[in-house]
Amino acid sequence: MAIQWFPGHMAKAKREVEEKLKLVDFVIELVDARAPLSSQNPMLKQVLNNKPKLIVLMKKDLADQEVTKRWVEKFNQGGIQAIDVNVNHKADIQKVIQQAKLLGQEKMEKLKRKGIQPRPARAMIVGIPNVGKSTLINRLANKKIAKTGDRPGITKQQLWIKVKKDFELLDTPGILWPKFEEEVVGYRLAAIGTIKDQLLPLPDVTAFIIRYMAEHYPTQLKDRYQLEEMEDMVEVFESIGRIRGALESGGQVNYDKVADIVIRDLRVGRLGTITLEQPEDSPVS
Repeated sequence: MAIQWFPGHMAKAKREVEEKLKLVDFVIELVDARAPLSSQNPMLKQVLNNKPKLIVLMKKDLADQEVTKRWVEKFNQGGIQAIDVNVNHKADIQKVIQQAKLLGQEKMEKLKRKGIQPRPARAMIVGIPNVGKSTLINRLANKKIAKTGDRPGITKQQLWIKVKKDFELLDTPGILWPKFEEEVVGYRLAAIGTIKDQLLPLPDVTAFIIRYMAEHYPTQLKDRYQLEEMEDMVEVFESIGRIRGALESGGQVNYDKVADIVIRDLRVGRLGTITLEQPEDSPVS
């Protein structure tokens, strides 16, 4: 299965990113800590070329802390600077600012050697939709500049933002690539709400979540839905539906309602802290 979705505004955003890249000194790429590799845009890797880059693993409070630590280590070992962030923690916001200053320092030193008055470092912030980009920008600027929301596609245009006197930030719309060649990538992104819910059958996404949790987080899954067995997917859906009252008239379980319950529980953290891919399973580039 290849999921295809490339709205016109995303094609335009890609062109604009390519055009504006020459104006910036480095790039800050945001990924979701629950799927750090799947939420990287492979198309951006081609566009960004050799620009210095900082990867920020967002929503770390919803991800498995131990797995996030291994992801950060894997990125760093691959020569890519990476940090994990909770945008509601001031210390984490300062961590982003400090790392950004270090990335811009080399360019500022080159300007000094040329006798040019140093200016604030310039960064481009990129990421796929609904990764928390607008919220991070507002925290960095310490005021509400970018629109925020819990659905993909809020940001539709580019915007320069000053972050104190430390650096200037170019915001860009969230960009998805034209299609996901690997089915599992589509399921991961659908589970965490990066792609619109209409793109994939939600019961299929829920089945993916349940199978993954049965392997990696069985206790959290059993505790949340009082499950006795997790092998037969029909029985699992039936059990969750009856426990959570996802019933139609006549007492039949509504599988769509079950899917909505499980996906919502995952996205807001009611299933516990979960990461949907392991660093040992995928190469980092």
